[in-house]
Amino acid sequence: LRVIGVPKTIDNDLESTVITFGFDSAVSFATECIDRLHTTAASHRRIMVVEVMGRHAGWIALNCGVSGDAHAILIPEIPYDIGKVAASLLERERKGSQHSIVVVAEGAIPKGGQASVIEKKIGHAERLGGIGERVERELAALTRKEIRHVVLGHLLRGGPPTTFDRLLSLRFGAAA
Repeated sequence: LRVIGVPKTIDNDLESTVITFGFDSAVSFATECIDRLHTTAASHRRIMVVEVMGRHAGWIALNCGVSGDAHAILIPEIPYDIGKVAASLLERERKGSQHSIVVVAEGAIPKGGQASVIEKKIGHAERLGGIGERVERELAALTRKEIRHVVLGHLLRGGPPTTFDRLLSLRFGAAA
């Protein structure tokens, strides 16, 4: 029996691969959401915290954050210091920027802290969630700014694939 595997995960976190199908679609959608959130953040002069998927890998957060012109990006690979994030956002405001976007991967971890786990079951991976709300609460206390959080979560997994993901999948199929 011949078996052929293809690298399918939106997180783009499989070793020995360049890119996985599903990743481009997830990042494209998240970037579009961030683009839309800039408008509402600017008009209400607030900080928006955008939580995206990424349990152990921050590729989605990093790519959509950079592409969507986020002002801070928190990823699982680098523990964050909420005080430094708040100081950076306040410095932006001091220089005239009245809004900010913070993108946070669901598995982001504060320095000296732990991931935001909402459920543990024997035989299952920990269920993460709430990091966006946690970052919102902590930033509000440090900045005294109006802050909202948005969880994109499973919206990143649904919908039509991008042209890139369609062609990548066809190439994998043809090679198989």
